[in-house]
Amino acid sequence: MMLQHREDPMASYTGDRTIDGISVLVDGKPLSPHYDQLRLTEHGFEWSYEGPEPAQLAFALLYDHLHDAAAAKALHESFMRRVVANFDNEWELSSADLDEAVAVLRSGQTA
Repeated sequence: MMLQHREDPMASYTGDRTIDGISVLVDGKPLSPHYDQLRLTEHGFEWSYEGPEPAQLAFALLYDHLHDAAAAKALHESFMRRVVANFDNEWELSSADLDEAVAVLRSGQTA
């Protein structure tokens, strides 16, 4: 099975928690929560803990990167626990980071 990726193979995902609130960007533009594919919360994104908002972020990152709702749904809980729950206030992921995380999750390895 061939994975579909964003048109830009080196997309950059960033998150920041500021006095103005949460900002999650992909290549400088707001990341969609992709509620049309999976709605886990009404409250947007969060990180640094396990819960519905970090799970929504995990799903959105995976779906945006893979363009595969079934794969993103299958992996989002593990990705949230292993990656998103451990983000600092500011974080950055590249497409390569996401590829590596997906490979680890699919192989069942502990990261």
